[in-house]
Amino acid sequence: MHSSRVTAFLFFYYFFLAVSGVQRLTLTPDRGTTLNISSQVKGSACKVCSGARRRCDTTLVLKDSTPVVVEFDCRRPEDVFRVEIIRNIECTTKSCSGDIIQADSGLHLWLDFHRTFTWNLKASVLKAIQVDFSKVGLRQMSPSVNCPDRHAYTMKAFQATGTVVIGKYCRAGPISSAQILNEGSFSLDAPPGLKLQSDQFGVSVGEEIKSLAKITVSLPHQSSSIELLSPNFPESFPDDDVMEWYFHIEAKQKANVEFLNLTQPRCLKKETAAEYHSKGREALVLRLTDTQPVQNRGDFTLTLRNCEMDRRRAGSPGLSVKIKVSASRASSQVLCGVDLRKMKVLSLHLERLSKASECEMKMNSVTMEKITVPSGSVTQLSFQDCLPNDVLVTASGVIGCTQLKDCPKSPVPLSVPSLPSCLPGPLRAVTWALRPPLHGTVELTSSIGPLQQHLPGQPCNDSIITVSEDDGATVGHFCPQGAIQKVQIHTKISVTVTRKGGQALRPAVKPLLMASLKEEIAERYIFTVSPKRDKTVLLATPGWPEGMESYATVSWIMSLPPKMEAHLMFFNISQPKCANRHTNIRVQRIGSLEEDYSRREDEEAEETSVAENFYLNMSNCMPERGDFKVITELTLQKNMMLVTIVSVVAALVLLFIVVLVVVCFVIKKKKKKLEHQVSIYNPNGTDFRAGHNGFPKSREDNESHVYASIEDTLVYTHLLRKGAEMGVYTESDTYQPFMEQTLVSKDGNTMEVAVYQDYLLSDQQAPPLPNRPPSHNQALVDNVIYQSQPSLDEHSAKMGPRLEPEGGN
Repeated sequence: MHSSRVTAFLFFYYFFLAVSGVQRLTLTPDRGTTLNISSQVKGSACKVCSGARRRCDTTLVLKDSTPVVVEFDCRRPEDVFRVEIIRNIECTTKSCSGDIIQADSGLHLWLDFHRTFTWNLKASVLKAIQVDFSKVGLRQMSPSVNCPDRHAYTMKAFQATGTVVIGKYCRAGPISSAQILNEGSFSLDAPPGLKLQSDQFGVSVGEEIKSLAKITVSLPHQSSSIELLSPNFPESFPDDDVMEWYFHIEAKQKANVEFLNLTQPRCLKKETAAEYHSKGREALVLRLTDTQPVQNRGDFTLTLRNCEMDRRRAGSPGLSVKIKVSASRASSQVLCGVDLRKMKVLSLHLERLSKASECEMKMNSVTMEKITVPSGSVTQLSFQDCLPNDVLVTASGVIGCTQLKDCPKSPVPLSVPSLPSCLPGPLRAVTWALRPPLHGTVELTSSIGPLQQHLPGQPCNDSIITVSEDDGATVGHFCPQGAIQKVQIHTKISVTVTRKGGQALRPAVKPLLMASLKEEIAERYIFTVSPKRDKTVLLATPGWPEGMESYATVSWIMSLPPKMEAHLMFFNISQPKCANRHTNIRVQRIGSLEEDYSRREDEEAEETSVAENFYLNMSNCMPERGDFKVITELTLQKNMMLVTIVSVVAALVLLFIVVLVVVCFVIKKKKKKLEHQVSIYNPNGTDFRAGHNGFPKSREDNESHVYASIEDTLVYTHLLRKGAEMGVYTESDTYQPFMEQTLVSKDGNTMEVAVYQDYLLSDQQAPPLPNRPPSHNQALVDNVIYQSQPSLDEHSAKMGPRLEPEGGN
């Protein structure tokens, strides 16, 4: 195998000359080597020149093995230019063209330049190329950290989607080798003035790997730790890609894995995950947020998987993580104190799963296959060589009463407890046994939002709540973010909380459920459902995918939003052949005595719509064979009949308002054209007309004789009273004829009293009228001066015919 020495591929002969500030250098690159001289200072006037025609530029690339004269037109080119020496190494299916050899002999003239030595690595198709660091050992560092000996190595992988930085490394660490899929590079960055340490890294054909790269880490025998970084750290790990780390562990040693500084992306497809593979054991797949297991069964592989990320939004986070792996002796005993005094209901259970396991559990110094820590107690446990998969950790409790008066008065929270981290594995399941009194009911509500059933087309993504009856029959599987507000079951049940894939349960701030023990209900199962707009709700009969129990009944109480109607479709229907009674599907509006929909097992169940809150009832028969099970799909849509009625009513109201406004306008207009009718008694002979601002005054004291309007009784009462005062009338109910009299006023004028005079018919002139608009000079047709009426036998010819008063009572 051919070895490539740095001194060989740099140059064969050099000559350096300084004349008038121009630096001149004669080089001869080795065959297969590329020399790249480039400016690292933007805007610098310093140029590098070569060739007989002296071409000058800020960059110069040399590939041929013939001597070349290079000139720098400035005194200190090392402050402006950096030099990269590139060597290509290719591998066939069996061998590679050379090793990576770094040496500093013959390079003293380049010590003042910033140098980068790069080895491009290329493997055959579907193979990896492997670089061996076992003689030196590398340790991965953060990109911002400098290596103590200033020898900084960078490993890259070249993919079709772009270049991926696998990591930055320093010397003296537990990393013994690296494999890069298909094509990549390994480089050494040497700052100005650094003298290279002589090292050699073997290059060979690698495995057929499926990941971006595979790093081998040999953990030391003694206690130690190492930090590894995801590719491109602190930037995002490539989209939908895989990275592997293989850990070699000594006998009687264990490794603890922790994920630090984790940033997770928004995934479109798949999920981010960590996979653990070891010889003779099944693969363990965990979320990155889960507690990672302790590895003490020899070598293992950690695989980091990214999802298909949603990077459409600017600034969307990607996947980046720091992995801390700590190694220690596995034979050390772990002591664990468990305090359950705050857990008044739940007891803790630990069970050893495999007899072949070396796990040893002790409670109070006694070795046990199963351990139960009672609720409210404090217990000392110990574990030796126990892995998370060796021990099943669960919790359970009982909530019940024999009489309703003894039951808890307020709902009991069902919460996932927080357990000490010293336990060998995480909590996998919690079970509550709910025991109501005879003929009592268990009521479940969710404090973190309505529930939904775990069904095809409506899966649960995280925690799953399984409700089962005492005989083991499953009522249903539920999870949050649904439409079921309340579940009522007329029997003893158990509630179990787990996570998909057997993942560890995580304590939450709020309880998952609230449980109450209440009085008897009419049905075996009652679900209260409040569907939301624009969201389909799937509801399955209890026990699905199994059938309902014989003669069992279930009701869903549906509460609809305003102005909406429910559309029901029944599918995946299984009907039995009934030996007694019939199965029934009924829909009935709340408050109505009539059924809106009813179907038996021998009738086809069609879709239907309901415009009000309603009951959906189902009941089973005694099956001769077969099962009764149904999935109901409920969707909300606008109540078109209600919309039509409201529209018609609104139109009628609007029409009524328009008509009312028109009528009011017409009446108001007519009123303006009418004048008020008044009757006036005017004994002093002064005339006036309606509509004037006040009465005309002939003298100051005659306003007592003027009336805006008077009734008949007031007119005659006034005349009688005034006549009596003047001695004209006697107190008699018989009518007395008027006697014409003459009185003398204070100013010496004479006037007739007790006589009605009609100025309009008399030749006597009334006082002159003031100037008024023409509309005011119209004769007052309706205003008539009342005249006293003599008896029919003594009618005076002077008074004229009797006039009936107008506007009177």
